[in-house]
Order: sequence, then structure tokens, then C-alpha cells
Amino acid sequence: MTPPLPVRLHLMITFVVSGTGTLAGAVLGLALSGRMLALICAGAGALGAATWALLSRRQTVSFFKELLRPAAEVPRPVDGDSEGLADNVVVGLCLYHAAVFPLAQDGVSAAELAARRTVAYRLSAEEGLPREIQVSAAAALEAIDQGNDEARAAEALGDLRVTVYEHRGSR
Repeated sequence: MTPPLPVRLHLMITFVVSGTGTLAGAVLGLALSGRMLALICAGAGALGAATWALLSRRQTVSFFKELLRPAAEVPRPVDGDSEGLADNVVVGLCLYHAAVFPLAQDGVSAAELAARRTVAYRLSAEEGLPREIQVSAAAALEAIDQGNDEARAAEALGDLRVTVYEHRGSR
């Protein structure tokens, strides 16, 4: 029976390290004194490599098991672009909400309201946004566009914030 790939990788590494240690010890022994010291240094190199192999087997095998995991088991990396776009949608819709429901009478000009509306719609239609955030943003835009119930619009914005938060937490 063939051992698993991580174990075989450890054995190959052990072979290379012990061969290199033996060769390095022999060359060092020959360079320093002669044949007898070369044999002693080669033995010490081989012994050191064997000791390393025994002590590091568990860590090396677990490292290669982790490295060779199937791609389906590896957690998805966080997509910073979609998170940034989602945050921009929230900010854009909050600015549009503030323009539709200003705190002061005549606080926002018609041109500014139109500009904020355009920006909110463009941000909500970005291609990089996840579908659930686009749907929630569309519901918030619909509530804000009606313009007669500020509480409903604020609730829709709150739902959008929760959707963005849940999308970020689902990774």
C-alpha cells in the first residue's frame, strides 16, 4: 500500500536532507583532517538529519496535509471590492435619504436632490455587488423615492445595513 502524499513528501525531504548532511559532513571532514574525520563528520551529519526527521515528522506531514487540501475545503478569501461597493451603496443611499427628507425646510436644492438620486441608483446597480445587496438596495430606493413615509424609508435603509453586515459576516 502506498503511503499518503504528505508522508511521501516528508520521506523525500528526509532523504534529501540526510544525503546533504552526510555529504557536507564528509566534505568538511576531508577538508579539515582526513578520511577518519570525514567518516565521523558524515556519520554526525546523517545522525543529525535522522534526528530532524523524527522530531519534525508530525509538523511536516500536517503542513503538507493543510497545503494539499481540496479547493472546496479552503475558505473563500474576503472580497474587498464587493465589501467596499456595499459600503458605498449604504453611504449613497443615506445621502439620498437625507436629501429627500431634509432636516430644514428647503434644505436641499432640486439639482442636488437629482444628483444624489442619480448617484444612489448608479451605486446600487454596480456589477460587483452581490445579488442580495442589490435587491435590498432596490427596496430602499423604492421606499425613499415614494418620499411620503420617512419611517418606512429609514426601516428600508436599516434592512440594507443589516444585509450588508450579514454578507460581510457570512465569509
